[in-house]
Amino acid sequence: MDKEGFLIDQLNSEYIGDDGAVVEGSIYSMDAFHEDVHFKREWMTSAQIGKKAMLINLSDAIAMNAIPLYALVSISLPIYMNEKEITELIQSLEATAGEYACKIIGGDTVGGDKLHLSITIISKSDDPLLRKGLQVNDLLAYTGHLGESKRDLDQLMQGKKIAEDSRFFEPTLRQEFISQSREYLRVGMDISDGLYCDTNKLLDSNHLGFESLIDISDEMGMSGEEYEMLIGFAPEVLGQVMKIAKETDTALTIYAKVVKSERRFICASHHF
Repeated sequence: MDKEGFLIDQLNSEYIGDDGAVVEGSIYSMDAFHEDVHFKREWMTSAQIGKKAMLINLSDAIAMNAIPLYALVSISLPIYMNEKEITELIQSLEATAGEYACKIIGGDTVGGDKLHLSITIISKSDDPLLRKGLQVNDLLAYTGHLGESKRDLDQLMQGKKIAEDSRFFEPTLRQEFISQSREYLRVGMDISDGLYCDTNKLLDSNHLGFESLIDISDEMGMSGEEYEMLIGFAPEVLGQVMKIAKETDTALTIYAKVVKSERRFICASHHF
């Protein structure tokens, strides 16, 4: 049972369905980053935790072609964290938000047995990129190179070390590519639950299916927390999109064509 999907289906709101909710010209998004769910303390420093927690939240705004303005941060602080670790965490959160001109304006702090962060991002966009709008014969593509996040997570689970610049620690956000290519894109979303599952979400939103154009390994298709972009666009603008990808040094792979069908990838939920 997909408990996340079931929970969302219990809510009755016209604003649910994209990476963030577009309400009266503003975009609101929130993601949680919880110890022993998304990370283990022995894997990451406090600074790395703060950086990734903020990046995965900024990713929702970037994915919607929005400019992040403000952040609200809620933190559950465990007793084992000392003042030095808390300072590193907060400085990392602020520094990472500042790289995108986003300002932390408040939040809440409670005591807990583990380190949990939940961050709300408030952003603006004159032309938000949504999930609905795909058409038959559109092309589906993803940015970057998928698979590293799952590979490194598997290494960590085995008690091994991974590189300091691993995508698992520090995902790459595609702000420049999305802002420059927005006029040519019909739909978009970030890849947080893996290419397979997120493609299915995009297709479900548009009641369409897909035809594979290339083979994708399970190591790539089921690699969660990549935070690359999944986009859809008309074949007529392929040249313009590829040109922008080259100019912004963004690897772009076209992997499927949109068709009238109910075909979906087989994917397992990353939740629960």
